[in-house]
Amino acid sequence: MTAQRRLVLASGSRWRRQLLARLGIPFEWASPDIDETPSPGEPPEALVHRLALAKAERLTGDYPQHLIIGSDQVALFGNDILGKPGDASTARATLARFSGQRVHFLTGLALIDTQKGWHRVCHERYDVVFRDLSSAEIERYVEQERPFDSAGSFRMEGLGITLFERLEGDDPNTLIGLPLIRLCALLREAGLDPLLYQGNS
Repeated sequence: MTAQRRLVLASGSRWRRQLLARLGIPFEWASPDIDETPSPGEPPEALVHRLALAKAERLTGDYPQHLIIGSDQVALFGNDILGKPGDASTARATLARFSGQRVHFLTGLALIDTQKGWHRVCHERYDVVFRDLSSAEIERYVEQERPFDSAGSFRMEGLGITLFERLEGDDPNTLIGLPLIRLCALLREAGLDPLLYQGNS
């Protein structure tokens, strides 16, 4: 990878940064400021595509010779699209609704090549089956982890794993917010194979 092919992660999430670091490729990151409000009647797949791409596009002016990665995630429960809870009461209410239920998570992924002027957008789905949760468990979990900036009101990286009965999907990284298997495929399409990156020799 030449100096003109550096990676940029369009996210302020330390969890996404930790995931991307696993590929062993140096990268920069910046937190884009975008409006994440769903449009009226917008399907969840379209929403995560739009927001993932918007996050990456917001950085193109500052990184004109880069590969920019954008990602966004929503939880789907029944007919509701759920984003970040924002506060403790919303997080508790969300987890109470999820108790004993299956919840679908959609993670949008975008890659922009600002040097070549192309982009790719896709999404990955991951399902979570929650075990039956007591009000005391929910209260304790929210108090301990304060998952106010996480879609679905939990963090799989920590105590969130204690909330589940089982997980179903192709790539568990999708649930954390950055589907690495699909990202590697997009990077290879852009001409950057993580396994062949010279820093990984």
